Amino acid sequence: MKDLSEIALQVSNCSICSLHKSRIKSVPGEGPSTARIMFIGEGPGFHENQQGRPFVGQAGKFLEELLARAGLKREEVFITNVVKCRPPGNRDPQPDELEACADYLNRQIELINPKIIVTLGRFSMAKFFGQVKISQIHGGMKKIDERYVVAMYHPAAALHQPALKNTLLEDFSKLQGFIKKINSENLIKETPMNNYKSTVNDKLDDEEKPTQLSLF
Repeated sequence: MKDLSEIALQVSNCSICSLHKSRIKSVPGEGPSTARIMFIGEGPGFHENQQGRPFVGQAGKFLEELLARAGLKREEVFITNVVKCRPPGNRDPQPDELEACADYLNRQIELINPKIIVTLGRFSMAKFFGQVKISQIHGGMKKIDERYVVAMYHPAAALHQPALKNTLLEDFSKLQGFIKKINSENLIKETPMNNYKSTVNDKLDDEEKPTQLSLF
């Protein structure tokens, strides 16, 4: 596929798995094609199925609060799911459904080429981390090839288990630190040695500004 709109069109016409039989609208994902950060959830819920947009229900409102904690805005990032149609009754995605949507997601990742992928929930986490417990690795970052992947609980989990709300808020605060760290590493890597000192000084000045997050 040449661009994200073509993938979205193919998703809207997809009938590979049984989820297409009950969907109202497919939810391919949204955000800029140049996004440096990509968030991958599990599957659309009731409101997403109605609107064709990811994370627009209560979990979406909490996600926007979490993004703000990381110094991010929704329009700066790309948000999608491992499956693009709502599983009936918001049940877990089945293996054949995950497989049916895998190619769409892989092509989205390839086209957007994000520097950081944040997984939301255990199904998107498993795509990158394998069969591990999210309770053991949440909030941690791992470099996979040329990308960084951060595992997070799904925002909806905090709606059902209020004790997880503070955990998610703390993890997204760590994400802000990860972004600054990667910004710093890229800056040093790309800077000629004769300009190194002045650039680092500029970087430190920028980090003192509370709104600073350059997103690379």
